[in-house]
Amino acid sequence: MTRIVRKTTFGIIAFAALTALAVTPFAIAQNKAHEPLAALPPMPIPKDNPMTEANIALGKHLFFDARLSGDASISCADCHDPKLGWGDGSDLSRGYPGTMHWRNSQTVVNSGYLTKGWFWTSSAATLEAQAHSAIAGALAGNLKKALAEERMKQVPEYVRLFKEVWNAAPNYDQALASIAAYERTIISDDSPFDRYMRGEKSALSEAAVRGMALFEGKAGCAACHSGPLLTDQKFYNIGLPTNPAFTETIQRQIAFRERMRSSGFEEKDYLHLDRDPGRYRKTKKIEDIGKFRTPPLRYIKYTAPYMHNGVFFDLREVVEFYNKGGESEPFGNKSEKIKPLGLTEAEITDLIAFLDSLSGKELVVERPKSPPYGLLKFPMKGQW
Repeated sequence: MTRIVRKTTFGIIAFAALTALAVTPFAIAQNKAHEPLAALPPMPIPKDNPMTEANIALGKHLFFDARLSGDASISCADCHDPKLGWGDGSDLSRGYPGTMHWRNSQTVVNSGYLTKGWFWTSSAATLEAQAHSAIAGALAGNLKKALAEERMKQVPEYVRLFKEVWNAAPNYDQALASIAAYERTIISDDSPFDRYMRGEKSALSEAAVRGMALFEGKAGCAACHSGPLLTDQKFYNIGLPTNPAFTETIQRQIAFRERMRSSGFEEKDYLHLDRDPGRYRKTKKIEDIGKFRTPPLRYIKYTAPYMHNGVFFDLREVVEFYNKGGESEPFGNKSEKIKPLGLTEAEITDLIAFLDSLSGKELVVERPKSPPYGLLKFPMKGQW
């Protein structure tokens, strides 16, 4: 991957609420207690979405089927490619044809463990809702529900599987459920860290053990990256630099400002934004400006680039960013947890060794061949 030269330019945010924040930092209460690190437990399964073999098979086909997009050219797997860490391998997501997104495409590995929302700002409440947003979103799949159903009804294998799994004709909401069922099988729980936490003390190198002590101690990572999933699922502004791939790409700027406009921003405000306002777009709460959810750290070896805007391309960049205490930023509400750490080069190396231990074997699957269309035979009375 070609490395881009980053030049960070902090613009002036025009609208009054943001200007006020720039001079009056919003204080985020420190919470020193955190959920202890642990190996992954079994995947939680909703009672209304059974993990049957047929349901998972249906969901897998739909996950890889480009016909679940408006122009039938992009599938879930195009933004969540097994060969690219189940993301898309780019700093910023590709978006629907004719558009370009301004956020990084997160991995779906272990996504079924999340409990407080999906996407970078937890804008979807369930894994099933996340699938809907990805398929129907204007910058993602851009597919209408009715068109999705009519396409699936013209695929004999989908007619058969829906009948077996749901005892119904192909249905959009049940398609989302099946996709989510498949995603709940995409689990990485065999990492050296998992084995160590289950009692195999030789699973971690000496450097990784020292790194884990730093992670929970001097580096302070566990204050946010806690629990079995290594995320508290809370929201923070960490003072990230902007990504030139966002600020200097016309298609991303068009998509970004259209989304801000459709979210209720006035023209005088959204035209002056030089970066993503984060959770504020959804909540319209001043204290949420520039905040994003703490990402899980599992499978991190395979999921570069990192951060919501893909601005860092390797783990050393990430650790060095935190070590210097982040950067100043115009929203003025950078988390008080982000401060210089004073890590030495040897400590940085040990911390990276621990981060590397959070990934197990690469989860690569071959794309299944999408079942072909087959014209329905008429009359269809009693078929369902």
